Amino acid sequence: MAKILLVEDNELNRDMLSRRLIRRGYLLVFAMDGEMAVNMATSELPDLILMDVSLPIFDGLTATQKIRANPVTMNIPIIALTAHAMAGDKEKALAAGCNDYDTKPIDIKRLLEKIEALL
Repeated sequence: MAKILLVEDNELNRDMLSRRLIRRGYLLVFAMDGEMAVNMATSELPDLILMDVSLPIFDGLTATQKIRANPVTMNIPIIALTAHAMAGDKEKALAAGCNDYDTKPIDIKRLLEKIEALL
C-alpha cells in the first residue's frame, strides 16, 4: 500500500481527494502548509507527495525546493496541484522540482494515472 502525503490547506479539497484515494487503497498522511509539508516528507517518507501550490507559511513550490534539497527526501515523486492554472505554471512547477502537474478541480481518473505512473 503506497503512502501519499497530501499537502492541502483547503479542508473541503483535502476531504474530497483523501476519500477518493483511500477508497483506491492508498494510505494518506496530511500537511496543511508548506512548512508542515517539508517536515512530514522527512518524518513520514511517503511514496509520493500531492503538493498544493498555494499554501500558507511558504508555497508549494518553495516546499518542493526544500524537499528536493534534502538528500533523505530528494527522490520522492511530487505532483503539483493548483486551482489557479496560468500560462507558464506547469513549467514553474517542473522547474521547482515537481515530477508532474495537475489542475483543480481534480479529474480523479487523470490524477490516478499520474500517481500510478510515478509509483
